[in-house]
Amino acid sequence: MSHCTTHVLDTTHGRPAAGIAVTLSDRDGVIVARGTTDDDGRIGDLGPDRLAPGAWTLSFATEPYWSALGTTAFHPRVDVTFHVTTEDADRHLHVPLLLSPFAYSTYRGS
Repeated sequence: MSHCTTHVLDTTHGRPAAGIAVTLSDRDGVIVARGTTDDDGRIGDLGPDRLAPGAWTLSFATEPYWSALGTTAFHPRVDVTFHVTTEDADRHLHVPLLLSPFAYSTYRGS
């Protein structure tokens, strides 16, 4: 399993958000991984086996998801920047995203 995984839930419809393109970028904006959420809204193999300490960004392309549902959303993309510490070297990093057309929330998952 990758060091970093994600799960996107559509809180408006109460279901996983399938088909959302996600990129993982380093602190310099270099994309190191790409993936698309599966039918359960998950990407379990995003990125390398280990992320170096520092800042990383997950970018979720939400506009195509909402457009396919006939909804105009306020956030066409959601960027979640998180910090990897040396203590995180052996810890799984799970970054869930709770999504609606006009708001989003994220947290450090397990």
